[in-house]
Amino acid sequence: MLNKNIVNFIGCDSEYNIAEIVLYGAPFDSTTSFRPGARFAPQAVRTDSFGLETYSPYQNKDLTDSKVFDSGDIELPMGSSEAALDLIEQRAEKILSDNKIPFLIGGEHLVTLGAFRAVVKKFPDIHIIHFDAHTDLREEYLGVELSHACVIRRCWELIGDGRIYQFGIRSGEKYEFDFAKSGHTFINPFNLNNLDETIEKLKDKDIYFTLDLDVLDPSFFPGTGTPEAGGISFTDLMNAVIKVCSKLNIKGCDVNELCPPYDNSGVSTAVACKIIREMILALK
Repeated sequence: MLNKNIVNFIGCDSEYNIAEIVLYGAPFDSTTSFRPGARFAPQAVRTDSFGLETYSPYQNKDLTDSKVFDSGDIELPMGSSEAALDLIEQRAEKILSDNKIPFLIGGEHLVTLGAFRAVVKKFPDIHIIHFDAHTDLREEYLGVELSHACVIRRCWELIGDGRIYQFGIRSGEKYEFDFAKSGHTFINPFNLNNLDETIEKLKDKDIYFTLDLDVLDPSFFPGTGTPEAGGISFTDLMNAVIKVCSKLNIKGCDVNELCPPYDNSGVSTAVACKIIREMILALK
């Protein structure tokens, strides 16, 4: 049994034993390659979520009718990526062992690897849908293999070719794009085109959904560690996450790379909160 966090994401206050979805935070940004601060995201998201309503007019659903438990943030060591990933994996394993959906709030994107390690153990045929500005397919970054720039490459090593679908990608080394295009992943650069076809193709598969919020254009979402011009709009992203979470068999998911210190207006945190609300509501 996990303990309920003192401050929950708005409306996510079910008891653990009846919850279908369990939130957990990973305040970690030790491998951030440009602007640090994503470690503050889980706390900021919970606090600022109370600026939202629990009701979504987009889906005609209310968080108060959902069974969601907020287990709080994991206490993570900043000096060891592997130790942090192990703790994230352990939390995800506990949630999965109780037949609930683990919903991770990062943190930088490396945190996905810890969650995915747990999910792939229980669902070995899992596929990944990945929204991001960056390929994250580097073999290493500055000699380090456990980096947010390498996270999807590490996930690929766990499941192999043809099971990772990437959308919105507009930045990376040439060899990363070549790696993807050679059949290792299905890459849809710049936008979310072909998402409907992918959803239809994967409708009978188990899915892990990882959302790096820098898939958004910085004009909508400046508060991120590695902003990349040319991204999608908030409305396009919201509609897409609702489709993914409502139409596919999601076994785990995450939202990451909000960096609150780089948007003192709070707008980026508000965007993240609304995306998380819509994802939760679409899952059930």
